[in-house]
Amino acid sequence: MAVTTGTSFLLSGICSVLIFSGMQMFKPWFSSSQLHTLLGGYLGSLLFTLFLTSMGNLETYLFGKSYQVKLFPEVLISLLISLFASATIHRVCGSSCFLMSLCALYYINKYSQRVYTVQVPPAPVQTGKKKKNVS
Repeated sequence: MAVTTGTSFLLSGICSVLIFSGMQMFKPWFSSSQLHTLLGGYLGSLLFTLFLTSMGNLETYLFGKSYQVKLFPEVLISLLISLFASATIHRVCGSSCFLMSLCALYYINKYSQRVYTVQVPPAPVQTGKKKKNVS
């Protein structure tokens, strides 16, 4: 079920705040074992995806439907915020967040290219032979 741009902005913003606060509340648990540390990195990459969605929806709402999220500043700001949030938990959380966020960004880009690109029909190919005019 699709929602409007404004609703998607609010939902992704609220979810990103909830994930950030949950990561900060359970900081000792995320630092307790290696698997929990990797889970913290995964939550950091989820935070990256939600924050990027929130920022993109806000800009689409403000600037119109034709606006696109670019590598700089939107993606880099979202990545830096999620890395900072994960690195405050544990250093390995930050590095695993970086790797998982790059993987998520690759698949987000791949999906958006498949869905939103306009297919251009191929141009007709002209053969090398010229037709002779019969008069």
